[in-house]
Amino acid sequence: MRDALGHGDDRVDAERLAERLSALSRFLRVVDPYLPDGDLVAAHTLVERAGSRLSLSRDHTVVALAGSTGSGKSSLFNALARLRLSPVGVRRPTTGVAHACVWGPLEPANQLLDWIGVLPRQRFIRESALDGDDEAALHGLVLLDLPDFDSVERSHRLEVDRLLGLVDQMVWVVDPQKYGDRVLHDAYLRKFRSHADVTVVVLNQADRLSTDDTDVVLTDLKRLLGDDGLTTSPVMATSAKQPGMLTELRAALEKTVADRQAALRRLSADLDTVSEELAGTMGPPAAEDEVDRATVRQLSDALATSAGVPAVAAATGNAYRHRAAASTGWPVLRGLRRLRPDPLRRLHLPESTESEIVPRSSLPEPDAAQRSAVGLSVRAVADRAAAPIPAIWAAPLNAAARSRSADLPDALDRAVATTDLGVSRRPLWWRVVGLLQWVVTLAAVVGLGWLIAGYAVRVLGLPEFDTPKVGEVPLPTLLLLGGLLAGLLLWLLITPVINWAAGRARKRAEQRLRASVTEVAREQVVAPVREVLNAYAQAREALTVVRSE
Repeated sequence: MRDALGHGDDRVDAERLAERLSALSRFLRVVDPYLPDGDLVAAHTLVERAGSRLSLSRDHTVVALAGSTGSGKSSLFNALARLRLSPVGVRRPTTGVAHACVWGPLEPANQLLDWIGVLPRQRFIRESALDGDDEAALHGLVLLDLPDFDSVERSHRLEVDRLLGLVDQMVWVVDPQKYGDRVLHDAYLRKFRSHADVTVVVLNQADRLSTDDTDVVLTDLKRLLGDDGLTTSPVMATSAKQPGMLTELRAALEKTVADRQAALRRLSADLDTVSEELAGTMGPPAAEDEVDRATVRQLSDALATSAGVPAVAAATGNAYRHRAAASTGWPVLRGLRRLRPDPLRRLHLPESTESEIVPRSSLPEPDAAQRSAVGLSVRAVADRAAAPIPAIWAAPLNAAARSRSADLPDALDRAVATTDLGVSRRPLWWRVVGLLQWVVTLAAVVGLGWLIAGYAVRVLGLPEFDTPKVGEVPLPTLLLLGGLLAGLLLWLLITPVINWAAGRARKRAEQRLRASVTEVAREQVVAPVREVLNAYAQAREALTVVRSE
């Protein structure tokens, strides 16, 4: 059976409470950069308030008497204190400040009252040499008489709301006429449905009712509290005019003071309320592969097109042909080929990737269609990551995906410029073929020179050379024609090889460029998205700790 305050033996473990508060602080640190501030105000307030309350006196229990105008709240306050401390009024508005009565020495409770915000002149001490032993059971109680929550003065209502957020336990004082007031139930009691263990409801002025009528009203009041979610909160009848009708409430307060659990229960209930409000920000775990390969491939394709990868790959193939022809072609025409610009150099792409200084390339700027494709692909990454988790994370994921958009063009240009395209080294077979071309060209030159020398000898009437023959063909003629034909034949034979090798060079360059662009995509787009998803996972884990009992 639960006791008069609904506590039973269900005590709050201070260490477990501290662990939950620490988890909430961790949750806030993780989600602060991403979630709207308005959704986190209550959690930040609770962390700050809990830290302050736990650092203050744990030997005191702050209990607030809250109620509407005319409920007899101040009279009940005075009756419990057995002194006339709080002014009793029937006109609205009444006083807008709280009065406090401290059982036991006042000094240890002053820091707590300073934090709550009770003015020094409104603090009273319940110590008397005449009835000290009678009040010993309440030593450690700090009883507050709050302003009326239905005051026409807005400042009074704000003060009530502020104080209700700080006290350890609430005693709601209602009267037989207004116990069903909609403002009381909708604006207050229903919002404290998680605080049943630190909520007491008293039907004051019960001396005006007969015993049967009191039972009827209490039954109806319990029904209303059940609708508010406060089924387990104790309900009792009181009267400030008949001390005997305060016995049950006084016993409940004595039990609360002895337990020294009200502050912990209040904070635990606050954690339940806040964690319930934050539950909507968390959902199922994010997928292990938060951004699938197909989405990254789509992004990489769009970025590759925007960065001019196809053009660079094509230029690489053409550059391979150009350089191969310059190294393996007929030496007489090599000089003319070198006069033609190298396709890669026209793009201002560096020959070496080892330099730390990378000049900007001459690749054309992406057009509107390419920029649009990149934008859609970036959005697809964010949408894919946000799909399985609550919609509130869609905006930070989208912002993260676009967070480095301004750096994306330079990063792509640098990635292209620093990629080793595989054409900086001359293959060995180029040198072999080039050497053969020089050999056959030299043979043709020797043959031509021999023929010219023989012709000159005949013109000058000098004795003719004894020209050797190969079969019926003079050797000089064979050297000339053979050298020319061999060079042409060698070129015809290696041209398909060069074209095939140029195609391979183009594909290899495109693969390397796409790998570099994919790395840029992961660094500039996917990595920020994964940071948000990692924050989501950490926040989800922390909130699980907060919500666990």
